[in-house]
Amino acid sequence: MLKRLAAAALLAATVVPVTVVHAQRPSPSPGPMVSGYLCCNMRTYGDSISDINYDEQGTRIVAVGTPARITSYDFRWFSLDLGGKPQRIKNDYSRNITLPEFAQRYVVTTDPKQTMAAFAPAVRDAILAAKVMPGMTREQVLMAIAYPVTSENPSLDAPIWRYWRDSWSEFQVHFDEKGLVKAVVGDPVALSRVLAASTAQP
Repeated sequence: MLKRLAAAALLAATVVPVTVVHAQRPSPSPGPMVSGYLCCNMRTYGDSISDINYDEQGTRIVAVGTPARITSYDFRWFSLDLGGKPQRIKNDYSRNITLPEFAQRYVVTTDPKQTMAAFAPAVRDAILAAKVMPGMTREQVLMAIAYPVTSENPSLDAPIWRYWRDSWSEFQVHFDEKGLVKAVVGDPVALSRVLAASTAQP
């Protein structure tokens, strides 16, 4: 009998902490189930996208303007139907904004391709190729290579946006006083992947 009581006490001691941890887990932030379009070119690992948007082997680009519909929210990501396929976009490095705010960055109600139709052909081509060129606006940079993470870029009005091609390779987009790209700075490999050959014309 004493052995059974001791075993029961040991089991209770093992189970209780798990129950407490589960009870303290925060509920997902509620957010609107927006239908619209992907704001920008994002790289997926198959069914998962990170806000850091690494250009890594095995990823593929989901193009700016792809039809998008948010289906649910979880703790650090939201799920969506993206071009008819399930995906989730994870908030890995922008946790100083709420999950609904994060989601509304990426799923927009105005089709970016309609906006792009008014851009110069060279700018449109660069955006579709996920590349940046001098003379681009902030909006055009966002469409091409997505949002810089807020952990390193708390303000989108800053003159420098910091991005990473992978966990070791940073590159920066520098803007002039008019909000146009004046330079893209990084190592040769990063620049070969992100810098377009021409310059945007006003």
